[in-house]
Amino acid sequence: MTKKLPAADTPASFEDAMAELARLVAQMEGGELPLEASVAAYKRGSELVKFCAVQLDKVDSQVKVLEGEMLKPLDGVAGEAGE
Repeated sequence: MTKKLPAADTPASFEDAMAELARLVAQMEGGELPLEASVAAYKRGSELVKFCAVQLDKVDSQVKVLEGEMLKPLDGVAGEAGE
């Protein structure tokens, strides 16, 4: 019944996880899945969201290290460019 869903393994990358999540959402919104498959898709989607959140946190930490904790808001950068 869940043959449309991939195995619940770790995605190869953030982009792969986002693509899989987009496919799951499209299937669920399109009403293509029976109830059991929808529940499995929701579970897999939750796993993918957690994976993506962890990946984003890792990248955020790396950027903060690279920038020396001196990140500036975009508004400040745009204001400086216009001066």
